[in-house]
Amino acid sequence: MPPMARVFVTRQPVGDALERLRAAGHEVDVWPDGEPPSREALSAHAQQADALLTMLSDAIDADFLAANAHLKVIANYAVGLDNVDLNAAAAHGIPVGHTPDVLTDATADLAFALLLAAARRIPQGAEAVKQGRWGTWQPDGLLGVDLVGTTLGIVGAGRIGAAVARRARGFEMRVLTATSRSGTPLDTLLAQSDFVSLHVPLTPQTRHLIDAHALRRMKPTAILVNTARGPVVDTHALIEALHAGTIAGAALDVTDPEPLPPDHPLLQAPNVLVVPHVGSATTRTRTAMTEVAVDNLLAGLAGEPLPHAAPRPATAA
Repeated sequence: MPPMARVFVTRQPVGDALERLRAAGHEVDVWPDGEPPSREALSAHAQQADALLTMLSDAIDADFLAANAHLKVIANYAVGLDNVDLNAAAAHGIPVGHTPDVLTDATADLAFALLLAAARRIPQGAEAVKQGRWGTWQPDGLLGVDLVGTTLGIVGAGRIGAAVARRARGFEMRVLTATSRSGTPLDTLLAQSDFVSLHVPLTPQTRHLIDAHALRRMKPTAILVNTARGPVVDTHALIEALHAGTIAGAALDVTDPEPLPPDHPLLQAPNVLVVPHVGSATTRTRTAMTEVAVDNLLAGLAGEPLPHAAPRPATAA
């Protein structure tokens, strides 16, 4: 039995899996507020901890890791790892875990829900009803787009991208995929797609992958869907494209910055739908994410390989 360790959890996760840590003899310190701890508070708690359960909003960068090189393991409560400097963690010998697989279907469902909502102008229709603008039936009222026979371009063909492709085929859509190594060239995919759905991790190579040039390659009738990470899209370029009619609309679960201030210019752009990063927000999925994170913590504290370890960075020693 390993000696008792102290685990700092930066927000209360869903489910009761933290009890498994306590049952194993570990002390669990959960940040009590709904908002994340400040950097100062996170650092202060980390100094007293042996392990961390972090959220995607926690910046676990090189400076933080240098000051907390004593940590035995970090479990990130997300499949994405752009908030963690994996090279620095590897340099300090700190294993990092994440939560792949369990959120695939929930995120794919949300991506397709956004696509459908934008295609059929559901937010505009709901707003018209609330504002008392539901008049008599009009032949040309709130005309949207049929999905059958249209082309969906999926950028990033990992687990979530593949799950979105399966859903699209159920709607008899033609599917194109683009990755960094295979599939349809990105420019070709953008030019041919009626909908473009983003499913790439945030890396230096994918930051602003969808920039002004990429948006100009898209059809003026096309809709952009992003459930990946906000900075994959150049926000300024997207705002300009929406105002200019370069593309027909955008449906976003993630933004840059995030959270998006209510007075941000993106929210004033035409034909944009924004929801607050809820891709994995189902009870079953978030509960499963907690279970996976605890599995990683228990293994790391026992000195065992993490069952869901982050990919080792290519530049790590």
